[in-house]
Amino acid sequence: MQKYSKSDIVSIAREQDVKFIRLQFTDIFGVMKNVAITVEQLENALDNKCMFDGSSIEGFARIEESDMYLRPDPNTFVIFPWRPQTGKVARLICDVCNPDGTHFEGAPRYVLKKALDKAVGMGYDVFNVGPECEFFLFLTDNEGNPTTITHDNAGYFDLGPVDLGENARRDMVLALEDMGFEIEASHHEVAPGQHEIDFKYNDALTTADAVVTFKMVVKTIAQRHGLHATFIPKPIFGINGSGMHTNVSLFNKGKNVFFDESQDMQLSREAKWFIGGLMKHMRSISAITNPVVNSYKRLVPGYEAPVYIAWSARNRSPLIRIPAAKGNSTRVELRCPDPACNPYLALAVILNAGLDGIEKKIIPPASVDKNIFDMTSGQMKEANITSLPENLKEAIDEMKASELVRDTLGAHIFDKYIEAKNKEWYDYSTKITRWELEQYLTRY
Repeated sequence: MQKYSKSDIVSIAREQDVKFIRLQFTDIFGVMKNVAITVEQLENALDNKCMFDGSSIEGFARIEESDMYLRPDPNTFVIFPWRPQTGKVARLICDVCNPDGTHFEGAPRYVLKKALDKAVGMGYDVFNVGPECEFFLFLTDNEGNPTTITHDNAGYFDLGPVDLGENARRDMVLALEDMGFEIEASHHEVAPGQHEIDFKYNDALTTADAVVTFKMVVKTIAQRHGLHATFIPKPIFGINGSGMHTNVSLFNKGKNVFFDESQDMQLSREAKWFIGGLMKHMRSISAITNPVVNSYKRLVPGYEAPVYIAWSARNRSPLIRIPAAKGNSTRVELRCPDPACNPYLALAVILNAGLDGIEKKIIPPASVDKNIFDMTSGQMKEANITSLPENLKEAIDEMKASELVRDTLGAHIFDKYIEAKNKEWYDYSTKITRWELEQYLTRY
């Protein structure tokens, strides 16, 4: 992360002819919001004098307590690499504060900061995260509205001319690199129209900022190519959905505490306890890592998505995988999160679940080295393998009963989130779908 002072930002904005600055933050669902200011107001913003109406943001404040301030993080300053006719545009990601200067409890970025503070208090100064964000590119209609028609019939690692999204993906990579991302790989994914761009791991707060930025950049560049980029987990029946596999590790004073050469699989006790905590709390945190109705249409057997709560160093069917790299690269890969999640909240609950495992020394069950999808229900029962929630309602009910999730999110977000997701489930469950009409309209 680039380190900037307030004066650095003002000087760069003037030198680069920046005209507008977007002060960005997310609502509790991870949807990017922003207040646009002119460069003349930049110094006021950096002095935390930019106010906005929090009552208009989903899950924020009530009307009678709506005045809030945006506190820009100087290290998130970046100039967008695309230039509109009106002049260059930059952005700053902000913390949301109350009028008295304290952090607003309903701000997702603050939730992650609190979880990171807990890790520091336990002796872990860095929580590194490497996400693998998948997305689909769809054609748009004559009016520019998105369709679900894929722009190619390519498959995993295919290239042009079969991969018609190659040019768009290349421009996405170039734009991201201009904004400071270190891109490790980009390629076509398994399903037609599906893509993945991987950027280098970083500390959790930087990574969460990067994920929301990544989604914005991908959508912007796709639109410039006449395409629509979507991070919906399962946009098309019968093909793979999009995940956001999340690789995590804890460090202390430059040392990866998950690595221990003397232990089985070279995994430290802390690593195994962290896995134990994740497995214990996985059903409770699923409503955060997999937050929409559509998430659970990806989490079904047969499409490579994890369904069963187990771990392994040897195969990819369990929920948790231990990649082969060792030493400072030793990490735990959680395979269920999808790109619809709010990365600030998702990383916070993942971290606190793992820390709970370390605090309580939760030993995970034995690793499962056979393909779980080929196991019988009896074999899974014998191995104590349980499954993720089957739908959003089940996930929300699990979350309601979780003290860990309530403590992580805080009462404000916890209650607002559950209220909103219950409404979402009710709205979905009362709608009449095309499938119902196709199945029943002429039969009854």
